[in-house]
Amino acid sequence: MSDANPNPSPDNPFGAPPPPPPISDAPDKDACMWAMLCHLASLSGYLIPFGNLVGPLVVWLIKRDAHPFIDDQGKESLNFQITMTVLLVVALATLCVGIGIVLAPIVALYGIVMAIIAAVKANNGERYRYPATIRLIT
Repeated sequence: MSDANPNPSPDNPFGAPPPPPPISDAPDKDACMWAMLCHLASLSGYLIPFGNLVGPLVVWLIKRDAHPFIDDQGKESLNFQITMTVLLVVALATLCVGIGIVLAPIVALYGIVMAIIAAVKANNGERYRYPATIRLIT
């Protein structure tokens, strides 16, 4: 049996995501909608260059003071989109050696699926944490 630690240290960016901090009051429907829009705005990146970063950033900057739930989910969406941008740059850089031909579509599909899952969870009032995300904005 392995001695792997199921709760890796906070220094390990590839470990399990940290539990979300508690929110004192439950989000109302308006806060859930704006949190959902923070996640869905990232899909604009498939139409507009860097829209995956600009969309959630705009929604988060406008509504982050309205409710702690919006602030939390906006940060989470931005952190995930920063991670996805880095992964896509790496995938595109490896196109010349052939790995990127397989890697880029997988990364893009993963980004779409995870954003939709996060949007549904946020709309239900659940605080969602993307797996394997580098959290730069805290």
